Amino acid sequence: MWGRRAFTLVELLVVCAVIAILAALLVPALGRAKEAGKAAQCQSNLRQLVLVTQLYWDDHGRTFSERTVRTNGGWRYWFGWLGNGTEGARAFRPEEGVLWPYLRGRGIDRCPSLNRSRAYFKAKSLEAAHGYAYNLVLGPRGTPGIAPTSFRNPSGLAVFTDGGQINDFLAPATPERPMLEEFYFFDTNRLSATVHFRHGQRAQSAFADGHVAQVRPTPDSEDRRLPPELCGRLPDDMILP
Repeated sequence: MWGRRAFTLVELLVVCAVIAILAALLVPALGRAKEAGKAAQCQSNLRQLVLVTQLYWDDHGRTFSERTVRTNGGWRYWFGWLGNGTEGARAFRPEEGVLWPYLRGRGIDRCPSLNRSRAYFKAKSLEAAHGYAYNLVLGPRGTPGIAPTSFRNPSGLAVFTDGGQINDFLAPATPERPMLEEFYFFDTNRLSATVHFRHGQRAQSAFADGHVAQVRPTPDSEDRRLPPELCGRLPDDMILP
């Protein structure tokens, strides 16, 4: 009886080549699926964030200020109290944020696409404070806010978006070594680039009517000093109430 014929070297090489081709096709697809999952989680975070903000508006009849009072060696911001001190070592208390009574916990404040483990990420506090930025025009510092009933176009008015900026002036960042950091508000200032377009060079933005959409940066605002990170501004008509 004849024995079974073994694979030849050429046949084995062909099989290996086919496997390599399939792997090369599969890996990018898996990467896209992973990023899509992160984007979906970010959208969910922002929907919940704007929902509790609407509850705040219903209870108070006004928007809240981006930053209110200086207290206990720090400032009380919309997302919590942030102490003074060295970057990356500052104390943070989220329970002092205006939305805490509605949230009573953390989780939706962290975008999974904001990678804090990168060597060029500069932390603001001992722990992650907040991954999203608030519309400064809705709540200028030290003011009681404005009435949501005055919004001209709630469906086109961004309340929150992916926050971040490129810093080259606070250690450990330098002009020669710019770093990405959290940032907590966005506005129409032409010198600002505090929206982080981290989802395929788009930012997730939550609007006053409760929906979330991806937005591209205003063309003249793009800060590309730190590839592959992209920071910039939203269009003015999405910021002005």
